[in-house]
Amino acid sequence: MSRSRRSAGLLLFRVTEEAAGERDVEVLIGHMGGPFWAGREEAAWSVPKGEYGPDESAEAAARREFTEELGVPVPPGEWIALGESRQRSGKTVTAWGLEAELDMASVVPGTFTMEWPRGSGVQREFPEMDRFAWCTPEQAAERLIAGQRVFVDRLRTHVRRAAASPDA
Repeated sequence: MSRSRRSAGLLLFRVTEEAAGERDVEVLIGHMGGPFWAGREEAAWSVPKGEYGPDESAEAAARREFTEELGVPVPPGEWIALGESRQRSGKTVTAWGLEAELDMASVVPGTFTMEWPRGSGVQREFPEMDRFAWCTPEQAAERLIAGQRVFVDRLRTHVRRAAASPDA
């Protein structure tokens, strides 16, 4: 019996304030690279994440994948556990939120190689994520693949609860 695939990622966010004075978030997500995603916007974006095996912790994988996919080190700060979500593909994704700014000019996406066009024998290199954007939760809901939208909802709830807490 095969082991289920697991993936881990880090969702950067920054706190914003709505017109009504309520705290909200913007999240940093990436458009998946390669020819399969080139013409798509809706459900073609992802939290920076990647698969890991039994010899690596989810936290280590999230840190490694962030660095590989964006080409910059993980910013310092406290990680907020956002739990797990099972994607339609059957893969289980674990994610954390991290409040941080990121200089988008410093981002240098990692790449992968694949045969393209299929059956051609030609190997081509593509960015793992070809662009990144700060998005409101509503924008992220349209762009993210369905199985990852829950992380934005959980993060938003966490930020709003923390703002309402007397200890905040």
